Amino acid sequence: MYANKDDLARFFATMPEMIPTYERLEQRINEICGEQVDVRVQKSQIAFFDKHGFTWASLPIRRRKGWPEKCLVVTFGLEYRKESPRIAVAVEPYPHRWTHHVLAQTPDAIDDELMAWIEESHRFSLAKRRRT
Repeated sequence: MYANKDDLARFFATMPEMIPTYERLEQRINEICGEQVDVRVQKSQIAFFDKHGFTWASLPIRRRKGWPEKCLVVTFGLEYRKESPRIAVAVEPYPHRWTHHVLAQTPDAIDDELMAWIEESHRFSLAKRRRT
């Protein structure tokens, strides 16, 4: 599924140059996870769901020191902490629920490595479905 263009224009009103990066992310998620994935454009994030959320895209509201001025924050969840210099922040809000944030400045940042992590997050989300 693809997000509504009007919703995207509103979401990216403060940083329209990030739309091509987001569109690349959405395209790759549809290719890897299937077009049955639900895309929800919300006030502060765009969420990708297959019953449970597995990937989110947002704009940095408060830029941290060392972060680029303009980027798309791509967030995904796993049951363990993924180690990589590309991961800007990783937190464990619940036991065995790690949230990872990657900063994507260009469409090229939506590469095979990031998509492998998102595919793993999608599988983790589907496994949660079986446990609940």
